[in-house]
Amino acid sequence: MVPSCLTRSRMLQRKSVRIEGIVQGVGFRPFVYQLAIACGVVGWVRNDSRGVLIEAEGSGESLHRFLRDLHQKHPPLASISRFEQTEISCAGDSAFSILASDAGLEKSAQVAPDTYVCSDCLTELFDPADRRYRYPFINCTNCGPRYTIITGIPYDRPNTTMAAFPLCPDCRREYEDPASRRFHAQPNACPACGPRLTLVDAGGAAVAAADPLAAVVDRLKAGRIVAIKGLGGYHLAVDAGHDGAVAELRRRKARDEKPFALMVRDIAVAETLVDLSDTERRLLEAPERPIVLLRQREGHPLSPLVAPRNRYFGVMLPYTPLHHLLLQAIPVLVMTSANLSDEPIAYEDAEARRRLGGIADGFLTHNRAIHTRTDDSIARVMAGRPLLLRRSRGYVPRGVFLPVAQPSVLALGAELKNTICLTQDDRAFLSQHIGDLKNVEVCDSFARTIDHLKNLFEVDPRIVAHDRHPDYYSSRFAEDLPGVRRIAVQHHHAHLASCMAEHGLEGEVLGLIFDGIGYGEDGHIWGGEFLTGGYRSFTRLGHFRYAPMPGGDAATREPLRMALSYLMQAFGNDLPSLPVVEAISEKERAIYQKMIAQGINSPLTSSCGRLFDGVAALIGLRRRVSYEGQAALELEMAIEEDEGDYPFELEVDAGMLIFDPAATIRAVVGDLLAETAPGIISARFHNTLARMMVSACRSMRSATGLERVVLSGGVFQNLYLTERGATLLQAEGFDVYIHSLVPPNDGGLALGQAVVAGTLAEQP
Repeated sequence: MVPSCLTRSRMLQRKSVRIEGIVQGVGFRPFVYQLAIACGVVGWVRNDSRGVLIEAEGSGESLHRFLRDLHQKHPPLASISRFEQTEISCAGDSAFSILASDAGLEKSAQVAPDTYVCSDCLTELFDPADRRYRYPFINCTNCGPRYTIITGIPYDRPNTTMAAFPLCPDCRREYEDPASRRFHAQPNACPACGPRLTLVDAGGAAVAAADPLAAVVDRLKAGRIVAIKGLGGYHLAVDAGHDGAVAELRRRKARDEKPFALMVRDIAVAETLVDLSDTERRLLEAPERPIVLLRQREGHPLSPLVAPRNRYFGVMLPYTPLHHLLLQAIPVLVMTSANLSDEPIAYEDAEARRRLGGIADGFLTHNRAIHTRTDDSIARVMAGRPLLLRRSRGYVPRGVFLPVAQPSVLALGAELKNTICLTQDDRAFLSQHIGDLKNVEVCDSFARTIDHLKNLFEVDPRIVAHDRHPDYYSSRFAEDLPGVRRIAVQHHHAHLASCMAEHGLEGEVLGLIFDGIGYGEDGHIWGGEFLTGGYRSFTRLGHFRYAPMPGGDAATREPLRMALSYLMQAFGNDLPSLPVVEAISEKERAIYQKMIAQGINSPLTSSCGRLFDGVAALIGLRRRVSYEGQAALELEMAIEEDEGDYPFELEVDAGMLIFDPAATIRAVVGDLLAETAPGIISARFHNTLARMMVSACRSMRSATGLERVVLSGGVFQNLYLTERGATLLQAEGFDVYIHSLVPPNDGGLALGQAVVAGTLAEQP
């Protein structure tokens, strides 16, 4: 007779299951526990430094059902990147349990991004019978802060800034109950034990208020400026319909014309302000809650100072309980990053009071510390898909999967729109938006972000990638790092590799890389590039014809200088009589012409961005700019529907394919003299560039046989040019790849640097 225990062991199976991805802090362990109970499976689950580890034992049928549902029905915020199972010996457990976390392995667990407040928590927030009624810090395993409060992994409460708030008995019961929505919700709290709001005046003194939130609402309705502490930093808020408040915010913030972001109560309010496609609606309502660029509705009630000379509003929905409470009283608020122009967002309380004391009339703050400064993400819909223009809150630190595993690399990005990137095996972790490395505060944030990501994942790469420009702060930072191998990556090669990596492409591709400024291998400023290559190397097949930038960097701030440069290329010294020419005094014009003709402080550039600047100035849109990219943006905003285009010259010179815009400039001038509307000229200029893109790719395909084309660089934030160019290329049989989850601008550059450096590091 066969012993009963042997019979039982033959009936049972036990599996060890390793799951990696975003599986910590998102309710994964209680999901596993409840699934195991439902399937009649015994064993255990625990967090560790790589993700989640499970041992599950049961009959073949019950174990199969458990593993199937485990993979297919995980919690809404979870994301599985690796699911491995191994058969092991049965252990004879009597139940299924949740074990304490194990931090002993190499840290590779993916940390969840900060997430908007879920519908269950919102129901409780507005339920007078609930113990968390109107509590501004309500959360559960399906929502709330993650990345901005985490100090280490595994993601457990002691490794977050919530460690300062001991749980009350009621919250403790929820936290320890696997059947609760708040089981091991690390930010779990309530009015009895959690963070609290405080109202502070401009001088930093606490304001006695029975309800700080109601007091802030009164101030906002009266046209006051309030700094409000959010998930990743402070916002400066004003009533978006109050002209005086918006004007005063612009004056105090030293932000003359750059659009302000809006936060609106709900979709119904958004639809009174902007037009929404189905894709835009889904993006606006996505768990990441980015700022979405949306076309304004005519007759909207908001101040025209919110977004001057712009057809779009940047709109986001509330993503914290505090936001929902505020917007119940005021349906639309300007919610802009709390900083002075070019500074990083303020996130520490003392720092915020010091830096914002001259801007804000008061502060709505709280005592839950923000560990990691994180700005709002910005997106738009392009070619029917979301396109991130700034990848930050809600998306970071979600990994980008690489085509192959590589050595760990720290990539330092560029000077503008800086982000850094850290790779680990086959994953790349792009940081949140850091900003332009132009002042001490941003450079300090840059260094802190590097340290935070390295500490979070316990990775200290010995390979450091940086831009070839020797004067970038990030390049100098790399030079000062001891004991590392430094790999300089050409700016536009990094753009090409960034788009390839996002799409998991291998081999070689064609690249149209159009941006503002990048240090070229010939010592000139590149930015309108026709490339071919892959991660290992690239070849420059052609470029926009070089044009002088009179005054160097001054030409980026004063597009009229670039207008003059392109006019001289097209007409010589016999300049046409145009308002942009006459706006320059005769003496000043003579100086610029001499600088251009003799190459005095006039570096040469192939930049597509500078061509946009020149055309914007030519047609009277923008002679000087108050923020980076303003002229190009206003040229796009001016477009009126027109199918016309202009002649252009694309020819081979010394083996290089050269786009010469002189013929296009002459045609633009002809339209100006014929008093053609600026919007029509803008449309024709964009159409010309789209047609030129096709001609350039045809020539490159003929030379290389390649048909995959990547479009990268800041110019491809331009909706009209990107969609039209991609459509024309696809009609010619090209496979076209544009960015989506990685910005095409320099905010995505570090990803490309990291992959190029990782590939080169493996060379013998």
